[in-house]
Amino acid sequence: MSNPSAAPIAAPLARGTEVTAAVAVAVDVCVHYGPVVALAPSSLTVHAGTSTSLVGPNGSGKSTLLGMLAGLVRPTDGSIRITAGTRVSFVAQQQHQHRWMPLSVEDVLRMGRYARRGLLGRLRDEDRAAIARSARRLDVEDLRRRPFGELSGGQRQRVLVAQALASEPELLLLDEPITGLDLASQQRILDLLDEETAEGTAVVMSTHHLGEARRTDRVLLMAGCVLAEGTPGDVLTPDLLTEAFGDRLVRSAGDGAAVVVDEHGHGHDDCPDDTGAADLLPHHRHDHEAHEHRP
Repeated sequence: MSNPSAAPIAAPLARGTEVTAAVAVAVDVCVHYGPVVALAPSSLTVHAGTSTSLVGPNGSGKSTLLGMLAGLVRPTDGSIRITAGTRVSFVAQQQHQHRWMPLSVEDVLRMGRYARRGLLGRLRDEDRAAIARSARRLDVEDLRRRPFGELSGGQRQRVLVAQALASEPELLLLDEPITGLDLASQQRILDLLDEETAEGTAVVMSTHHLGEARRTDRVLLMAGCVLAEGTPGDVLTPDLLTEAFGDRLVRSAGDGAAVVVDEHGHGHDDCPDDTGAADLLPHHRHDHEAHEHRP
């Protein structure tokens, strides 16, 4: 049962001269799978028009926290609240199809409008315009007639991000969006995320790339829970990174810069195409009422 007082929407955040309200608040959320603790009690607040990166080694809880924000994982304890009317879209990892499934890029892009039109609903002019705009922004216009399963890893990921943007989300969640991609695809996706926050979208993404994390407004450093939270300059420090990554953190002898060496195994090209078309379906909610998950 909803209890609005248990997880109040946090105070607005000043971003430059603009004041932005919170679109999501998690308070002391944790997730247990039997005796395994996937996430110890953690809290975060996500504000409109800001970008947040989740940084940490494998098993640190990044994907679990994203899954809760997407409504795909229910917390064992604590509460999570999404502001009423917020459209949420989630780009997960390892989204592939069987080679025999005749899905075109156009089919995948159209899935981005399912939340508005339903699985069998007819597309309207505004839907087609949203799809065309997202395809253009991700440079996949020339791929729309191609079979999705024949694309390269970078092309597939750009199509999936375009699918998410076609839903016109106000909260965009991405699980390691540039891992394993070519440099051109990495740069295009990162530039687009900057554009999204400038337009007022709240962006939350997990990453192993410290350079990527330094581009965001806020960083949550995770090690089974939220170890530290703040600006990149406050969080991505040698001491805190060493606490989170341990011997997977290497410092350059020249300038002291930190580099993470982590066998995360989440590349987009080296995983088998062993999932079905359902894995290509966008994970999003559209204009839902304020909700709260509690045990």
